[in-house]
Amino acid sequence: MFGETIKITNRLTIPEAELRFTASRSSGPGGQNVNKVSSRVTLWFDVLHSPSLSAEERDLVLTRLHSRINKDGLLRVTSQESRSQAANREAAIMRFADILRSALQTAPVRRTSSISQSANLRRLSEKRQRSLLKKERSHKPSLDT
Repeated sequence: MFGETIKITNRLTIPEAELRFTASRSSGPGGQNVNKVSSRVTLWFDVLHSPSLSAEERDLVLTRLHSRINKDGLLRVTSQESRSQAANREAAIMRFADILRSALQTAPVRRTSSISQSANLRRLSEKRQRSLLKKERSHKPSLDT
């Protein structure tokens, strides 16, 4: 995934040059190196000024990922799963692609449908039968005998 572009969807690819990476000390595993090695990787992506995103895509990302985007329009993704900075960089890129893909995904338009006449008649017939059954159950004998 260290290639030149990151494929998000069939129509959208983002050049790796638009991403910025910073490394810091991780709170995760590391053994004796945990206080010496900066293995946590933070990926930064400028949503507001990205030439790869169209206006509609930019609006979708800004509204759906508003909690992950700071006031400067930078999307932040961190990874500290591994002891290796390279593995964390790879994981951050994968997570970034997944987050962006899910933000850009639109739900299919729901078409309203109607119940067929035969299904409606069947439902009403079953309701009548059930009603009669319950009436027969609750029938109380008269006190005239």
